[in-house]
Amino acid sequence: ISDYKLVIVGKNGWHYNDILKTVEETGLKNKVIFLGYVKDEDLPVIYNLAGCFVYPSFYEGFGLPPLEAMACGCPVITSNISSLPEVVGSAAVLIDPKNIDAIANSIKMVLIDKKLRQNMIADGLLRAQKFSWAKTANSILNIVMDKKYNFT
Repeated sequence: ISDYKLVIVGKNGWHYNDILKTVEETGLKNKVIFLGYVKDEDLPVIYNLAGCFVYPSFYEGFGLPPLEAMACGCPVITSNISSLPEVVGSAAVLIDPKNIDAIANSIKMVLIDKKLRQNMIADGLLRAQKFSWAKTANSILNIVMDKKYNFT
């Protein structure tokens, strides 16, 4: 596990300076990489290079990033709240986003247990296939067409 680095992707947000300060104070500067904003077309490269994708979100409207990671064959660890359990199903490790020990233990488990990793990758790829923009558009079209002549 000591060979891995934590890569944080996304524009600087809430408490960003506190996070930077903590990384500096704990001597982890060489273990944490802040990439900042990454274009959508570059995300698959990051997902493919990752040992796992950790998404301890407190609230999500849908949860596209975990699904994107699964589609790239990256094991996912994500929150057990909001829409995320419904999106990832049983293909991800679900954690309480407030429980730091659970997050750390899940990361360690996914990185060490090769059989678990292989199962998560396979399950994630299957789960991701259940979602697509074409299926979404088709579902919306069906709803609109069914409602088109319903005047109740």
